[in-house]
Amino acid sequence: MSNAFDSLEQARAQWRWRGQDRPPFATLPGPGQVSVWDFPRPPELVRETREIVVSWGGREIARTRGAWAVRETAHPPTFYLPLADVWCAGLRAAGGGSFCEWKGPARYWDLVDGVQCLPQVGWSYPHPLAGAEALADGVAFYARDLDCTVGGVKVVPQAGAFYGGWITPDLAGPFKGEPGSGTW
Repeated sequence: MSNAFDSLEQARAQWRWRGQDRPPFATLPGPGQVSVWDFPRPPELVRETREIVVSWGGREIARTRGAWAVRETAHPPTFYLPLADVWCAGLRAAGGGSFCEWKGPARYWDLVDGVQCLPQVGWSYPHPLAGAEALADGVAFYARDLDCTVGGVKVVPQAGAFYGGWITPDLAGPFKGEPGSGTW
């Protein structure tokens, strides 16, 4: 167990920016904006009350006012939607997985509608680490192949194939995943 704990602590220790101060390259927030550089690390889980809608090819996949927003330094929020508010008949377990040093082991999901399939478009943490327990009954989606809105505003997907944050106009960056952000 000590090796697993040591590895987890090493992964957590690698992050320089932890929300206590902004780097010199951070964009100053404008009126009505918040800087993603003020988000903490480890991330905070905040109940999102704005309505979130996810659609695929005109089909509504999810609609909720009860999502959890995971807010982490340098990232736009990732929204975990309660499975009770998701079209679960369209979810199919996908292969592969990953591990987050803050949230734990991730499980990936395909969206399937007849012969159409979006592979690994969603993920969840059915057995999250301590501090992320609220995510156990939710699923997050990559916005790049879906139509997603937060509070009626269309989101822009976070850059990078691995990151799943949703960018809305109320955020100031730059955001992890953009070119040159590998050392953040």
